[in-house]
Amino acid sequence: MGQHHLSIDIETYSSVDITKSGLYKYAQSPDFQILLFAYSLDGAPVRVVDLTQEQYLPQEVLARLFHADTIKHAYNAAFEWYCLATHFHIDGVTRDAWLSQWRCTMLHGLYCGYTAGLDATGRAIGLPQDKQKMAAGKALIRYFCIPCTPTKSNGGRTRNLPHHDPGKWDLFQTYCGQDVVTEMEIERRLSAFPVPDEVQAQWVTDQRINARGVAVDADLVAGALALGDITRTALMAEATQLSGLQNPNSVAQLSAWLEAETGEEVADLRKDTVKDLLARGVPSESATRMLEIRQELGKTSTKKYNTIETAVCEDGRVRGILQFYGANRTGRWAGRIVQPQNLPRTYLSPLPLARELIKSRQLSALRLVYGSVPDTLSQLIRTAFVAAPGCTLIDADFSAIEARVIAWLAGEEWVLNVFRSHGKIYEATAAQMFGIPIGKIKKGNPEYSYRQRGKVATLALGYQGGVNALIAMGALRDGLAEEELPEIRDRWRRANPSIVRLWYAVDDAATQAVETGRTVSIRNLTFARECDPGNNQDFLTIRLPSGRKLYYAKPHMGVNRFGNPSLAYWGMDQTTKRWHETETYGGKLVENCVQAIARDCLAEAIERLEAAGYRVVFHVHDEVVIEAEQGFGSLEDVVRIMSQPPAWAPDLPLNADGWINPFFKKD
Repeated sequence: MGQHHLSIDIETYSSVDITKSGLYKYAQSPDFQILLFAYSLDGAPVRVVDLTQEQYLPQEVLARLFHADTIKHAYNAAFEWYCLATHFHIDGVTRDAWLSQWRCTMLHGLYCGYTAGLDATGRAIGLPQDKQKMAAGKALIRYFCIPCTPTKSNGGRTRNLPHHDPGKWDLFQTYCGQDVVTEMEIERRLSAFPVPDEVQAQWVTDQRINARGVAVDADLVAGALALGDITRTALMAEATQLSGLQNPNSVAQLSAWLEAETGEEVADLRKDTVKDLLARGVPSESATRMLEIRQELGKTSTKKYNTIETAVCEDGRVRGILQFYGANRTGRWAGRIVQPQNLPRTYLSPLPLARELIKSRQLSALRLVYGSVPDTLSQLIRTAFVAAPGCTLIDADFSAIEARVIAWLAGEEWVLNVFRSHGKIYEATAAQMFGIPIGKIKKGNPEYSYRQRGKVATLALGYQGGVNALIAMGALRDGLAEEELPEIRDRWRRANPSIVRLWYAVDDAATQAVETGRTVSIRNLTFARECDPGNNQDFLTIRLPSGRKLYYAKPHMGVNRFGNPSLAYWGMDQTTKRWHETETYGGKLVENCVQAIARDCLAEAIERLEAAGYRVVFHVHDEVVIEAEQGFGSLEDVVRIMSQPPAWAPDLPLNADGWINPFFKKD
């Protein structure tokens, strides 16, 4: 019997806001319901089953839905998989096994360099109008899929049902069916550029990690929200009394008041501006205090706690905080809901005492010991993620992964030798740049100041950056003078000739591939122009050492912002979120490759850890967080597993470090 394909799209109802709480809490709501099930079996015309009228799916579809020889396709398949598993009361091992039968067309689009949205991807790929997603969808989803506001005209109801507007319901069924048409057409158009089996397996693992979730300290969250409200109310009352303003949190009102108070123009009240004004000093005690209050109120300390509280499921865990292939160009993960990649660091000590004071809501004691309450709450957000009872968290982080990967990719042997020996890359870089014996660059010696130059150069300059890159990495904040930055750039480049050569070799290889269509290999990278004219697909691809490829859609030679010839492609602007032409160059392509290779190292480490029985609950950049039962495994074993080089890079010197703790933190 051959393999079958079932393409699916569903429409659902839940009173839980999926945008704030995520998929898992949404589908776990007692009032969750699947409304429509649209499908195409083996490419046949799309059919839509109205599950508000029919109790069951057609027998053939039901059989195919759960048969192992039938591949299930959906756009953002995690949604269909989990919602249908919830609908059919499938849980645990059976649900996880079923997951391996699913394929996500959104992942396929992301893998090929397109964006996440079905509508946007369809338009970017160039689907004809009859194959595109219907524009009426958002309004129909608002009408049928979420609670409505009770009004006199709607009889005070809180939900719109099909019989409340049969015309809209008929259109909604058409819309649901059209989504299957669009998904199938995108999959067909990209069929010549398949997602590798290894990436598909990583997607499956990612869904299991997201569904597993991470435990939350509910008492800490509740205490932080309570203390945050008390502090915010007190600060607002003080600001109102001090300034006489109706709303001292208003930028317009406060700016005008500060200008009148100080006699100086206040351009804006962004965080950095307020910080600079306070550092410079203003000629008014009242204005100084108002700026301090503004700084305190500007803390996002409780917003993340609100997010956690909104998203936590009945069992006390937050789920779905990772987005597989969320970083469009490299395939790295992105954060969702709580955004674990953007949590403030923890500098406080001791952390356990601060947590207990918040949980017991001892505001005065917290302020006495730690000072600023908003700042303390902000720093402790990480610690809201905890191990479940009877478990502990094991955390391990790759050490200087990008510096290792770029040196390995470029063949910068002196850097590799540092990582194969003592590992002090900042000291070694400073020694190489300034001709200082590395033994002298240690605390207590005057030469130690050079370590900071070595550090900022290592972090900022690997991708063809210059003075601006050093400034963006904090060179001026770290006490370096702007006039010495060009020399730091030049010294670093002279010390790392192989990395510098890599930038230009990559730029040349990519340009050759685009202009001539020839395949060009340098080091462990292969550049090619891959086309499927019949489906209007044209890519520059870079084959990574792992075998995974990076895709750049519609590559061509353009003109950069400096008026020079430049490689260009079409992609998603991370700021505007629009599909547009983007210029690139050797250093930027090297950055993409290095970060993508680092991502592949993490992905392989996660697979090995899971295979060894370690339960990863989430990960951040190059760091994994594991929930382990007391007595199972060890930090040393986790570090050993993470430090194993992948089979495709046996000479890449990896290392990791970490900690064991009952709550999440940042060392």
